[in-house]
Amino acid sequence: MKCPYCGQDNDAVLDSRPLREGEAIKRRRECKHCGRRFTTFETIEELQLTVVKKPNREGMQRREPFDRNKLLRSMRVASQKRPVSEETLQDAADHIERTLTNRLDKEVPSSDIGEMVMEHLRKLDQVAYVRFASVYRQFEDATQFRDIVNLLKRQGGRGKKE
Repeated sequence: MKCPYCGQDNDAVLDSRPLREGEAIKRRRECKHCGRRFTTFETIEELQLTVVKKPNREGMQRREPFDRNKLLRSMRVASQKRPVSEETLQDAADHIERTLTNRLDKEVPSSDIGEMVMEHLRKLDQVAYVRFASVYRQFEDATQFRDIVNLLKRQGGRGKKE
């Protein structure tokens, strides 16, 4: 680490302390050249995910930063007035975000995220699943609702109750 006073890169760590529940480390250092002390902070560099949206009417693809709050908001809307706890939705969002980050791809198609949300909601609550699917898949008539309900019946089982 370069000393902010003399620019030399020969220092000693005098003290280290975890910050923010172990998500960062604060280090107190002393430059061996000039003897002055300074503090550094270390954090994990997180991969910034970019969501690649579906092409618009002109065939252009939009890109926007991944937004966990947007993901949660869509799951909350689908689960509104259903027996799905906030903690369960947070866990699902954690799993989706972790899965996307573990891919090591900086760009993620929005369709991949939508399919992951549908899979989680299908396991949690069938009504929330159908609500999300109707918007995500852009249902245009009642037969599409019937088809997805019939698919759920064929797959058997019901979403978890909390």
